[in-house]
Parts: sequence; structure tokens; C-alpha cells
Amino acid sequence: MEDSVLKRVFDIEVFEHTAQKVTKELIKHLRATLQEEHEKTLSWNTPDKELNYWKDFLETGNQETFFKEIFKRTTHTHHPKYVGHQVSAPAPITVLTAMISAVLNNGMAVYEMGMSPSAIEKVVTDSICKKIGYASGYAGLLTSGGTLANLTALLSARRAKVAHDIWNEGYAQPLGVMVCEQAHYCIDRAAKIMGLGENGIIKIASKADFSMDTAQLEQAYEEAISSGIKIFAIVGSAPSTPTGAYDNLNAIAEFAKAKDLWFHVDGAHGGAAIYSNKYRYLLRGIEQSDSVVIDGHKMMLMPTITTALLFKNKQHAKHTFSQTADYLLDTVEEEDWINSGKKTFECTKTMMCMHWYVLLKFYGDQLFDEFVTRQYDLAKTFEEIIIKDNDFELATSPMSNILCFRYCPSGLDDNEINRQNAHIRQMLLEDGEFYMVQTKLRNRLYLRTSLMNPFTTKTHLQQLLKKIKTASATINQ
Repeated sequence: MEDSVLKRVFDIEVFEHTAQKVTKELIKHLRATLQEEHEKTLSWNTPDKELNYWKDFLETGNQETFFKEIFKRTTHTHHPKYVGHQVSAPAPITVLTAMISAVLNNGMAVYEMGMSPSAIEKVVTDSICKKIGYASGYAGLLTSGGTLANLTALLSARRAKVAHDIWNEGYAQPLGVMVCEQAHYCIDRAAKIMGLGENGIIKIASKADFSMDTAQLEQAYEEAISSGIKIFAIVGSAPSTPTGAYDNLNAIAEFAKAKDLWFHVDGAHGGAAIYSNKYRYLLRGIEQSDSVVIDGHKMMLMPTITTALLFKNKQHAKHTFSQTADYLLDTVEEEDWINSGKKTFECTKTMMCMHWYVLLKFYGDQLFDEFVTRQYDLAKTFEEIIIKDNDFELATSPMSNILCFRYCPSGLDDNEINRQNAHIRQMLLEDGEFYMVQTKLRNRLYLRTSLMNPFTTKTHLQQLLKKIKTASATINQ
């Protein structure tokens, strides 16, 4: 390999030089972002312009500036004025665990390709199961995101509650899953991937606060049964994505028990409230669930993408997929936890367990208690600010760190208010100082904030409202 590309790729001295430069740039970025030396959360560009930029860069760009350009041309989740999507500003120490995972590249499908991470994953998932309130006999796994975790959970539910061997023989009758109309779209997607079709997604209406109206469960269930649909699972949102509303998990648990349904909790965003002494009450009933999903990359300060799927009964964790690859996986019962490939869609996955473990080891549960509580409290503070300002209107009182509101000056009808708020949001996006999103609730368009950054303050939120008013004045000129 005397003068080959491969030799240059693995030249350790060259890598060391590059790594030191990039690390310095990374630290500079974190310091400048957290301390708001960067004026903007993002530097907006249209999709076509951004695509053309990177096409040109591949051909003519200076490779020495590649990493700097990435920092410059992306959204800064560590900026206190980032109040957009439900993606965390990851704890800096997890940058190191991500780097180690990339270097070691242990796939983890089988134990010998991930000895330490396989053991670490069990330690992590067992600790979460205990925090949920599951008794002995629980189990869990980590997987690549809430969508995949929710799909896996529903496959486990089908396996546990439907007698027919669908995995090997296909469907013998229509099946259905009950879920609130406000639930994350991945539940719909999972149901359709499973072949349930539109009729197999039994949508339950939401109350005024956008949580599931559990009073409607009995009627919806009977209507589905009379249509020939076998309901096998019900999903509670903790919380729903649009508004951050928590469903009444106790009521859902009672209904599931009465109808012999699998009770699944989609706690991708707010399941982390199990760690908050102040807000754990929102999850009353979660310990009665058969399965729970919690994202580490949302309210637990971890990089994308890492999700925990927890089961009350460990048998359900290993029976989801009945397919066997004999050259990889043995059938020794007591060793089942060590072979990740038996329990997940991924035959190969990153060593994501290290993000969870390092935060637990270095900081303990107190980190998650402090973070979740702070962000949920901040949403309540923001609510108080908005209520006092007659130019704004809340969609509903926040239950979590998600808050939806709209600029609502007098004299405009709903359609005009929708158009104005959409225009305001686009102006904020192009301005780049703040990053926030929008959502539509019952035909009304709202500005939506997810308070994900641990350094966002009341002052930042007051500045945001002032910015919105300034943008509105520009529209009306």
C-alpha cells in the first residue's frame, strides 16, 4: 500500500492533526453558541441554493473548510434561541461516546460483536424499567428512534394478543389499534406498515386540552368490533407531539385490562418525566403498561438517534421476531439478552447505550430530574407571559415543554390570522435569530415552541414575542 489512497485514509498522524483541528472548532462552536456569540440560531438558505452549494463544494470546495462550513450552515440546537423541534442540545460528554462508537463500530447484532455495549445496554434498560415501576421480570432494548420502537412494540402486541400466527401465515381477520387522534404520526405509519390499513387505526377524539377523550373508548371499541375488527392494542401518548398533551394513562390502563388489550405508552418525548419528582404525576398509570418508548435524544440530552423500548414482561422482548439466522444466533434461553439481533429490526446498530450509561454514571438520575423539571417549568412561565399579552392566544395550557400559541390581533378573522402567523413564522425562519415551527390544530395555525435548550430563559421568550410583533408590523405596512 505504498502511496495508495487506503494508506492515506488510515494515516494516524494525518488523522490526529485533523481531529485536533476539528475538536478545537467544535469547542469553539459550543462556547460561542451557548454564550450567544452567534447572533443567529440558523442561517437560512432555500433548498435549491443549499443543494447547489454542496454540489459545487464537492467539485471545487476547499477541503480544509469542510468542517467549518458544516458548523456554519446547520441549525444550532445549543443556541438558547433554538425553540423548534423536539431534538435535544446534547450534553457535550456524549460527543465523546458518539466518537468512540464510530471508531469501534461494534454492530451489536451478536454478543461477540459488542460485548461491552451489550452488557451496558442491559444495565441501562433495566434501570429505566425500574424507574417506570415495573416489577421483576422486565426487559428492554435500545433501537434507532421512536418510529422504529413504536413499530416493534406494536408487533410485540400483535404477537402477544392475536392467536393466529400472522408472522408466518399472514392475516386471517382485520385487526385494529386504538389511539388518540392527536398521537404522533408514526403510530399510523406503524399500523399501515403492519398491514392494518386505514380502518385498523381506531382514532379516539381528543378533549379541549388535546388529550385523549377516554369517555369515547367504549363506543369506538364496540363499533370496531361490530365491523369485524379485532382490537389488540391501545396506545397512550405521553405526550402527543402537536401540543405536548399527556393522555390519562390510568384510564387507558383500566380500559385495556377490561378488554384484554395490550397497553402501549408512546413516551418518546415525555416519558423522561419519570425522572422528575415534580412532573412524574403526568405518567400515573405507566407502570401498568405492557410496553413503553422513551427517546434519549429528546428530553434526556443525548445525540440522535437513540430510543429505549421497555417491556413489563421480558418474554415479549424476545418473541417479537420469530425468524432465526442459525449462523448468527443460538437458542440458549438464558443468553437471550446478549444477542440484540433477536429483538430489533437492526442487525447492526450503533453503540448508543454509551450515551445513556455515561450520563447515568457521571451525573445520575438527578440530571434528568433537573432538566425535565426546568423545561416544563419554563413552559408554564411562557404561558404566564402570553396570557398577560392581549395580542397572543394559547392553544391550550401546556402540560410539558411544548407550547402552541398564535399572534391574534383584533379585527382579523381566523383565515387572516392563519395567513399572518404563517407569514410571521417564515420571516423568523429567514431572519434566523430564533428557530421555531408551526402546527395546525382544528383548522387554526399556531406557532409552536419546544423548549429543548437548558439555557433558554424567560428573557429569551420575551424577546421572541417582541420579534413576532415586529415581524407582524412589517407585514401590515
